[in-house]
Amino acid sequence: MRKWTIPSVLFLVCLLFLLPDQGRKIQAHAESESNAPVDPPKVEEKIGAVPSGLSTDSDVTKREAESISRRSLRANAEKFEFQAEVSRLMDIIINSLYSNKDIFLRELISNASDALDKIRFLSLTDKEVLGEGDNAKLEIQIKLDKENKILSIRDRGIGMTKEDLIKNLGTIAKSGTSAFVEKMQTSGDLNLIGQFGVGFYSVYLVADYVEVISKHNDDKQHVWESKADGAFAVSEDVWNEPLGRGTEIRLHLRDEAQEYLDEYKLKELVKKYSEFINFPIHLWASKEVDEEVPADEDESSDEDETSESKSSEEEEEEEDSGKEEDEKKPKTKTVKKTTYEWELLNDVKAIWLRNPKEVTDEEYTKFYHTLAKDFDNEKPLAWSHFTAEGDVEFKAVLFVPPKAPQDLYESYYNSNKSNLKLYVRRVFISDEFDELLPKYLNFLRGLVDSDTLPLNVSREMLQQHSSLKTIKKKLIRKALDMIRKLAEEDPDESNDKDKKDIEESSDSNEKKGQYAKFWNEFGKSIKLGIIEDATNRNRLAKLLRFETTKSDGELTSLDQYISRMKAGQKDIFYITGTSKEQLEKSPFLERLTKKNYEVIFFTDPVDEYLMQYLMDYEDKKFQNVSKEGLKLGKDSKDKELKESFKELNKWWKSALANENIDDVKISNRLADTPCVVVTSKYGWSANMERIMQSQTLSDSSKQAYMRGKRVLEINPRHPIIKELRERVVKDPEDESVKQTARLIYQTALMESGFILNDPKDFASKIYSSVKSSLNISPDATVEEEDDVEEVEMESSTNEAESLSNTEDAPTDDADTEPSAVKDEL
Repeated sequence: MRKWTIPSVLFLVCLLFLLPDQGRKIQAHAESESNAPVDPPKVEEKIGAVPSGLSTDSDVTKREAESISRRSLRANAEKFEFQAEVSRLMDIIINSLYSNKDIFLRELISNASDALDKIRFLSLTDKEVLGEGDNAKLEIQIKLDKENKILSIRDRGIGMTKEDLIKNLGTIAKSGTSAFVEKMQTSGDLNLIGQFGVGFYSVYLVADYVEVISKHNDDKQHVWESKADGAFAVSEDVWNEPLGRGTEIRLHLRDEAQEYLDEYKLKELVKKYSEFINFPIHLWASKEVDEEVPADEDESSDEDETSESKSSEEEEEEEDSGKEEDEKKPKTKTVKKTTYEWELLNDVKAIWLRNPKEVTDEEYTKFYHTLAKDFDNEKPLAWSHFTAEGDVEFKAVLFVPPKAPQDLYESYYNSNKSNLKLYVRRVFISDEFDELLPKYLNFLRGLVDSDTLPLNVSREMLQQHSSLKTIKKKLIRKALDMIRKLAEEDPDESNDKDKKDIEESSDSNEKKGQYAKFWNEFGKSIKLGIIEDATNRNRLAKLLRFETTKSDGELTSLDQYISRMKAGQKDIFYITGTSKEQLEKSPFLERLTKKNYEVIFFTDPVDEYLMQYLMDYEDKKFQNVSKEGLKLGKDSKDKELKESFKELNKWWKSALANENIDDVKISNRLADTPCVVVTSKYGWSANMERIMQSQTLSDSSKQAYMRGKRVLEINPRHPIIKELRERVVKDPEDESVKQTARLIYQTALMESGFILNDPKDFASKIYSSVKSSLNISPDATVEEEDDVEEVEMESSTNEAESLSNTEDAPTDDADTEPSAVKDEL
């Protein structure tokens, strides 16, 4: 035993010395192997459940899981410093440029679209750059990992080399898009499109750690990663699934940005910002489906127990038939199962990029419903699809909606929202640009897509760009041309000569009455445009519509009015008021109607403001027939009449000294009415006074200076005026004549549309006149009430109470009678 003990101990000691050395050799061998190039992960041919995805072996899956779970820079990666300070970067990006966090997705999709544009352009001359299979599919994919709080955006675009990643993602002030445009203008070099710029850094609004995995055809696959802490790292990618070509961005979302892991939220953002991107955008979306699965044995046994209550004969028959069916069909049940598939988010095509001649009316209507989110199946009244060239190039589609929103004019001057959307290279920028269209055209729907506007820093400050002024001018001109064309194509708007030609066309029935519908919905906007837009005032005036004394209830334009003017008529006559019915009975129209002059009715409150700005049209001045300055031709007897009524006018003016009357004159506008009150040419009319007094914050003391001077115009042919003149000649100091003159003035004041300052005084004069016509003494008084009335009231109330008590007593009989009737029925 001892003979074997000593050798065995020596053998164990030798082994202890040898093992550490062997471990060091194994470690050294492993290190040498790690320095050797790693073979790319193996890609299986089967794609599996993912339609355009890649299936990997277990090693790749394990490495990718480790890569996804990390939130720190890789140890063996090459590290770099940002060119700009991180504090300045975050201050500019978060505080200044991007007030809305949602736009990070817009920026990433825009960059992905640029990369796809680049590879597509290169494929025109070299088809091999696209590759084969899934690599040839030019698309954008969005995927969620709720467990690890990761949002991934992948494209199959041009991709980036290691040098591109360092150069483009490490420089804050560089924008790939603007640099590409500048490069194209100078040298025609396309190598800059698809690279990232400042827009990329908006990812740090929602993420605290970002990975950019990119594969370019000329380089290996690399990973760029950063926590926005002043440094970033770039390393060769041996952990993730091979992309083939393109870029995948993984955002490790902040805790406060978990809302972007919701599928519905992402769908909403894509629909809002990137709906018209040229390339398909897919989302890896969940979907519940019904699936037939084998039923459990326990459930089948429960079903057998419930059937024991049946008769034995029926059981035997059912068992025989059941055995046969069981042999043919196994028992199954339907369960809800969650599946995942790629869902297309941008199925609406950008029709504004096509030739207008190739787009059908149905396509325009469908596009309008999508753009305006209006699904009432009503066609827009008109649309304009055009391309502008020159200093600023853009494409636009404008629509006139079939109906006006209910709140169109409620917050007209306070609302910044516009119905016109601005796109830059099919990327939605904003719909809150007042600079694109003036407020009076904010009822139009549509979009503008420009390739010349910058898509870089301060996208939200684009409204400061000088190009927008040029775009605005062209949009206004095209919008007004579209509305004018709508009127020209309406058979109801044309002259009698043109109506026959238009009615022969096939579209006449469809376009008939369209402009009248437009005017009823948006006519006030055209009037506001005349007030606000001095440059286009004459063009807007051509679009005005109104009713007149000769239009028979139909709308008339200024051009049609001028074509019907009498020979020698120099002014366009109009009158303002609250309704057409009221204006038709106005005394101001009496002589004009008799002489066959046409007068325009303005019944909208905004018309008073409108006519302060629209002074003339086609060298014809506007004349309010309720103001001074009305000229209807000269009468040979005018001078004689003025002389004969000169004394009456002077007496009447002195009698109305307390009534703020500027003058009393002979009228040339009255036929059947004794007198009217007119205002000075540049003062407020009676209708305008009423409008201003009804304002919530109006101050009557400050309005006094704007009230026009009132002039009493009398009808020298009226019998009341003639009789009054004779009475004045007999006794100018007769107090009853003066009272009659004041009453006539107050009556004319009210008939002319003014508000009486003292209605009580006017009423007392009317009652006095009624007394005299009924031969009642002016000293007659009202009889006094008797004091007994109050006692009678008390007795009547007591009687009422007693009656109510007696009515309540026989309630039982009253209740039983209906029930008895019900029983009989």
